[in-house]
Amino acid sequence: MTRIESAADGGDEGLMPEQELPFFVYGTLRPGERNHDLFLRGRTASEEPASLPGLVLYQGPGYPYAIEAPGTSVGELVTAGPGAYPRLLDELDRLEDEYDRVARDVLRADGTPVRAWVYVITGAEARRLRSGGHPIPGGDWRD
Repeated sequence: MTRIESAADGGDEGLMPEQELPFFVYGTLRPGERNHDLFLRGRTASEEPASLPGLVLYQGPGYPYAIEAPGTSVGELVTAGPGAYPRLLDELDRLEDEYDRVARDVLRADGTPVRAWVYVITGAEARRLRSGGHPIPGGDWRD
C-alpha cells in the first residue's frame, strides 16, 4: 500500500497529503508509455520535462524502481487538469501501491524548482537495490 510521507518522516511541516501538487513521473506514466495512456491521457493541464536530484532509477521488470540516493533522474512534471486531481491521486496511489508517495523539489528544464509528488521504493527493497540492483545510466529510463 502506498505510504505517504509525513512531516516526521522528513516531509514538510504543514504539507497535507491532499495538497494538489503536480507529479514527477519517470517510468510507465511518462508520455508515450503504456500507463500514461491508461491513467493520464486527457486528464492533465500540463506535462513538461523535468529532473529530480537525489533520485536514482534502477532497472525493474518492465518498469523502473526509484530510490532516494545521490544522483539525478529524468522524467516529466505532470499537473492534473481541472477537477481531475482527487480521482487521479487515488488511482496513482493504487497503481503505485508498492511505493511511498513523497513530496520533493523537482527541477523544470529551466532550473526552476517545483514541489511535486514522486513515488519511491523504501525499506528492504531499497536496500536490496542499493546492494545488488542495476542503476539506469544517466537516470533516464527511456535511454
